[in-house]
Amino acid sequence: MPKSRIRKKSDYTPPPATATAVRLSSGRSWIAPLMLGLFLLGLVWIVIYYVSSAAWPISAIGNWNIVIGFAFIAGGFGVSTQWK
Repeated sequence: MPKSRIRKKSDYTPPPATATAVRLSSGRSWIAPLMLGLFLLGLVWIVIYYVSSAAWPISAIGNWNIVIGFAFIAGGFGVSTQWK
């Protein structure tokens, strides 16, 4: 049986690369601190409510303090959707 021909391919040389500056800043540097602030505020609100036996932060609304704390945390998650 005859041998098949071997085709030699030329080596690939990539074109010369040009260096370009990439700007990574999106101008939204305030989003991460706001997001973390809302997370911490919600957590602190709930912890203070439990530690003070419902006397703080607002004793008149009772268990709604938990809802307010989770609302701050949910606001943090809402802000996090804008983070790039």
